[in-house]
Amino acid sequence: MTRPLRSTSTRLALAVMGAFLLAFVLLGTGVYVAVSTLLLQDTRELVRTDAAGLMQLHRDGGRAALVQELRDRVEAPDDPDAVHALIAASGRVEVGDVPSMGARAMRTGRGARWVTFELADAQAPGIGAQSRRVLAQLQPLPGGDTLLTGLRLQSQDRFLALMLRTALVALAVAATLGALAGWLTSRWVSHRLEHLDRTAARVGRGELGLRVPLDGSGDAFDRLGRRFNAMLDRIEELLGGVRHATDHIAHDLRTPLTRLRNRLEDLRHRADATPAERAALDGAVQETDQLLTTFGALLRLARIEAQPPAGEGPLLDLSALAADAAELYTPIGAERGVRLRVDLSPARVRGDRDQLFQLLVNLLDNALKYAPEGSQVGLSLHAGEAVVLCVDDEGPGIPDADRERVFDRFQRLESHRGTPGSGLGLSLARAIALRHGGRIELLDRGPGLRVRVILPPA
Repeated sequence: MTRPLRSTSTRLALAVMGAFLLAFVLLGTGVYVAVSTLLLQDTRELVRTDAAGLMQLHRDGGRAALVQELRDRVEAPDDPDAVHALIAASGRVEVGDVPSMGARAMRTGRGARWVTFELADAQAPGIGAQSRRVLAQLQPLPGGDTLLTGLRLQSQDRFLALMLRTALVALAVAATLGALAGWLTSRWVSHRLEHLDRTAARVGRGELGLRVPLDGSGDAFDRLGRRFNAMLDRIEELLGGVRHATDHIAHDLRTPLTRLRNRLEDLRHRADATPAERAALDGAVQETDQLLTTFGALLRLARIEAQPPAGEGPLLDLSALAADAAELYTPIGAERGVRLRVDLSPARVRGDRDQLFQLLVNLLDNALKYAPEGSQVGLSLHAGEAVVLCVDDEGPGIPDADRERVFDRFQRLESHRGTPGSGLGLSLARAIALRHGGRIELLDRGPGLRVRVILPPA
């Protein structure tokens, strides 16, 4: 099982989503800070302008004119957000609605300065009054008075709060879009690698003629597919050279071996041959027959591998072929003390009758060869979404590490070296299964071995 957090696709999706969210947060924070700074600067400019006008009024009309102007503005304000106050030298608020405690604190310091404080909403005094931030400028006046000119920041605060809420909603949307973008990116990468993975799996099962489809984009995936195809071409070329050399050797040696066997047979039937000579000649004839059988199997294997796929072949009743093979090997199994158990369901496939019969014969021959005396060999055939043929035995089986190796030519396990055979039976069976669009698997029965052939139904 793949651990989600260790999966490259998951990490890629999380990286894309994280980058998407990080970019959004940085952009949103920058916009928020820029807008907040701009609003604050605009507010300061308005307060400066208002304060400059009041200071000019004080210079022109004196303290009385300033007090009257402030009272008029407090009683009938032109701007409901404006805040004005005149703080006496003693800290008492002569005009305005600034609390006395806050006024005394504001009196400390020299020169014009900016302050920010909280002021209860004048429209909702008393219990439950909402506190509003005020940005104000303090200007010292001759005589020890202080002029406070400010502006409530409720409009700016509402706007920034709205921005923040909108940003949070947008963040949730961005997280969703980032997750979707990450998922789509990982799916795209997985899809580009899926062809490579599927081709590698099928090539590993023996379909050496397959190649990765290319899209001609020239990107990293396309270059990887091109290199992979070049590697497969080289492997197929090397394996083809080995096959051709083996096939030529088998073909060239078959005729002289046949002549040698005929001469040995003539010597064995000579009238002056002694019993010891005849026994030696019998062994030589048997060895020659074994060599001829091996060469014949090699040539059959070469012909099968060189033929096109058999998916468009004639319609066949595989159950009838399996019944014929079982009938052929039932007496052979009885001679060896092995019972053949048959369970066949109707199954129709397309392909080559002789080759499918050869596949059945090879599998049954192997099963009976290694099944212990008194055991049974099972032959079953079932059809569904695929046609599944199984041959079971109760023999020693094949270790997991050797189950792929035994399909190679002339590969035999050390424990089977003394038994008759060429080591080509399973190679032929796999070549036939692959030509018919199927596959062959070796499974553990404990004890014994199950050979399962999966073919596409007609």
